[in-house]
This record gives sequence, C-alpha cells and structure tokens, in this order.
Amino acid sequence: MTKARLLRLSVVLVSIFMILLIIVYWDNVGTAHFYLHTSFSRPRSPGAIVAGEDWEALPDVDEFLAKLLSSSLKQNSSIPRKTEQLLVQGSNKPVVSNLEENVRGYDWSTHKDRNNLDQEKLQVERQRTLREFCANSSFTFPTKERSFDDIPNYELNHLIVDDRHGVIYCYVPKVACTNWKRVMIVLSESLLDQGVPYRNPLDIPREHVHNTSTHLTFNKFWRRYGKFSRHLMKIKLKKYTKFLFVRDPFVRLISAFRSKFELENEDFYRRFAIPMLKLYSNHTNLPTSVSEAFGAGLKVSFSDFIQYLLDPRTEKMAPFNEHWRQVYRLCHPCQIDYDFIGKLETLDEDAAYLLQLLKVDRLLRFPPSYRNRTASSWEDNWFAKIPLAWRQQLYKLYEADFVLFGYPKPENLLKD
Repeated sequence: MTKARLLRLSVVLVSIFMILLIIVYWDNVGTAHFYLHTSFSRPRSPGAIVAGEDWEALPDVDEFLAKLLSSSLKQNSSIPRKTEQLLVQGSNKPVVSNLEENVRGYDWSTHKDRNNLDQEKLQVERQRTLREFCANSSFTFPTKERSFDDIPNYELNHLIVDDRHGVIYCYVPKVACTNWKRVMIVLSESLLDQGVPYRNPLDIPREHVHNTSTHLTFNKFWRRYGKFSRHLMKIKLKKYTKFLFVRDPFVRLISAFRSKFELENEDFYRRFAIPMLKLYSNHTNLPTSVSEAFGAGLKVSFSDFIQYLLDPRTEKMAPFNEHWRQVYRLCHPCQIDYDFIGKLETLDEDAAYLLQLLKVDRLLRFPPSYRNRTASSWEDNWFAKIPLAWRQQLYKLYEADFVLFGYPKPENLLKD
C-alpha cells in the first residue's frame, strides 16, 4: 500500500512539473511565428552557429527544454500563418511633442540618389571583424573573457525580446534606439492604443517608448521564470534573430552631450550637470532647476563632460550612464553571436535590409532619420579644445568599441 501511494505521489509530482514547464513555454513563446527563423539565412563563415542548429552542444536541462520547444514548434507549424497586414501609413508626419525631437526634426527624403550598398557583403565583413577580435587573445578589454553565464542579470537589461517574431534587439542609446524600440513595440504588440496594438511606430509617444515596463528584456526573465531563466535565454539566443546598431564612439559621445546637456533636461541636470559644474568648473550654490541654470548661463562644457568620463571617481561611484556607456558593456558582443550588425552611418539602408530579412517589411517601415544628425565631420571642432592627453585617454576608454565594430582609429585627434 505504501509503495502504491509513493508511486501515485511521484506521478502527480512529475505531472505538476511538466505542467509548469508547459505553462512557462506557452507564456513565453506560445504565440511566436517561427517561420522567420527557418527562412532567415544570414551570411556567416563556416562553423558559425545558426539558430536551431547544434542542439547537442546544450547542457542536459537546456536540451530537455529545447526538445519541449521543438516538439511544440512542430505542432504549431500546421497552424495557418497569420495574414500580413499592409503598412499602415498613418499621418504623413510625426507628432513632435518632445523638445529634443522638435529641435532635430525629421528627414523624410527617400535617399534615392544613394548607391545601393551590398548589404550581404557588409554583414559578412562586420561579423568577421567582430568574431576575429573577440577570438584574438592579444586584444583585451574588461569583461571580454567572461562567459554568458557570468553576466549579471542587471547587465542584460538592454536585450529586448519579441517572442511573436523571434527577434532580440540590444539597444544602444544615441544610435536610433528610440525608433528601434518603437519598431519592437509594433512587432511584439506590447503596447495598446485604445485596446488596439500600435501599427505605425511614429504614433507611439516617446514617453511610452522609454518606459521600462513596455518591453520584455532578459533581465526580467528571473522574476518570471526563476531558475529556468538562463536556460530559456540560451535557447532564445540560439533560435532568435539577434541584432544591434552601433555608431562611431566619439560621435556618439558628442551626440549624448548635445541632447543631455545642451538641451534643458531636469533629470540629467540634477544627476550629472550639478556634480560636473562643481567638480570641474568650481561653481558653488548652483540653481536647483535646469531652467534657472540655463537662464544664468550655467551649462556643462564639453571639456567638463570629458573630464567626468576620464575621472576614476566616476566609475567608482556608479557605472557609466547608458548614454555614454561602451557598447561592449551594453550588448556583450563577445558573449552573444549577433546575426545582424547595423550602423547609424548607414541607417537607412541597414534598417530596410534588416526588415526585409525579418520578413516584416510589409508590416511597417523604419521611421525616417533625423535631419542635422551629429556628423563625424564635427569631431575636429568638438575636440579642438580638448588636451591631447585627454583625447588619448578617451580613445583607450572606448577602444574596444572602435575595434570590434570596425571604426578607424581617429589618428588626427590622437597626434599633435
């Protein structure tokens, strides 16, 4: 009798465990359309990992979850594919309510005069460069050698997941991330307008775009899936299409300075401008509001900003703010095998090509780029009054981003 009860109890416990796993799966990827991954064929070198391949390399628990995932995918493959909706045009121009967007404006030109870039070759070259330097033992930088499991959850907060289309986007501030976040919201249908998902990215208010509750990110997995979170992350990293967009590191710094310190930003004034003005400009009794400070002509200079970045005390007090944190710290490119590397310098072409590869180009279009975007040609003027030694230190601070993503060393700024 006792053995029979134990047997029944064991069956019940195993059943509960399986039900929990199924709930986890359906909560997470039950509505995903995995046809994208079977058709997506990215340029790669021999031996590169492709989504869905090399399952035998997974640990036991991952393999079990992967088999559960694969079996469900076979069942889902018989479900008719949802009819694609044509691009919703919406208004011809965006509603500009944010000061920063109002200052910059939008470029609605079609750029038909640009030469068509050979996107496939570009991707092969960008990924080859990244892989080579990640594998090069003579090129080192902080965190390079750690594994994905070594990355703390709080450092995975820039990886946005769309389970409906099987896409993972690592956002980098000051690299068109506002509009890419808008695209991710449309694809994942994570935000509703009067009960209906947004269809036009530019209809999504900026304040909602940057609300952390709007997006499902990797760092939220622990709260939702507990000890299974890392296993699910690894499966998604193998099966989903992963992309990021980067930018010349020094130009990105100029852009961050312009938007956060040349425009009235209350939060950045209190958190960063006041300490900078006190430490590097010897100001005391500063106004408590940014409008008062600007009215009195008290603004952080670019020199103050560079000193702040180079000051060892900055990192000791808190990690770099995401707007000037290095890309390798935001997106972990040596731990995550990205399928697509876009650049702001070729944003229009890269965005159009990526949406085609994802087979969502009939669902939406990428919002047009800004006019008067901070240009690489501005570097000489911005750094003209920055001492040579500071420029050299700054390059060392961002060298990994230059090298990993194929940006040339700015020799003209690093020599007399």
